Amino acid sequence: MAVERASDRAYATLKAEIVGWDLTPGTVLGEVEQAARLGVSRTPVREALARLTADGLVAQQAGRGLVVTQVSLDDVVLLYELRTALETHAARLAAARRDEQTFRELETEFSRVTDVLASDDADRHGYYDLVERFDDAIDTAVGNPYLVTDLQGLRSHVARARRLSRRSDERLTQAASEHLAIVRAILDGNGELAAHATHVHLSNALRNIRATDPEADTPPARVS
Repeated sequence: MAVERASDRAYATLKAEIVGWDLTPGTVLGEVEQAARLGVSRTPVREALARLTADGLVAQQAGRGLVVTQVSLDDVVLLYELRTALETHAARLAAARRDEQTFRELETEFSRVTDVLASDDADRHGYYDLVERFDDAIDTAVGNPYLVTDLQGLRSHVARARRLSRRSDERLTQAASEHLAIVRAILDGNGELAAHATHVHLSNALRNIRATDPEADTPPARVS
């Protein structure tokens, strides 16, 4: 069994905290402070911060050092331009290369999303676990490691952008219906319909973000 490196642990922890807004935009990430907080030496933290900088989640700021990058509505619009290009193409490929059993199971789960929401916790972990399984199924079906790497890198920024939205069970239910349409198109092997359904979902997701005040001091919970 491979032993997880300290730098990998530091990277995973800091990334999760940034994506989850535990480390909010503008937070200074000093090596000494973060090393003490995470219980590791400065070298693993330095390596982790370098990776986070490459991810675009951390940046150098004059007079402050490394800080968590901001998330603006303008950034989100650009992000969704790229997301639409990548995810619609991924949906086309998934329709051609799918594992039918995996998507049959997702079809069943998305069809029962009202039950998931009824029994879910306040942060909707059950719902977002389902969305994550959907993403994983797409990645596996695509079978293109270069595209999957880009998709996975993009999702960290997407998760942060979702925090600009107001969560509502109505929107989550609608989003689940949109995911269900994608899943069914993939099951039918209809790549163009899968791409179109993906485009509709992403357009609605962006519209939901744009309808929310991006200047709110406290980021609300995620909306897919």
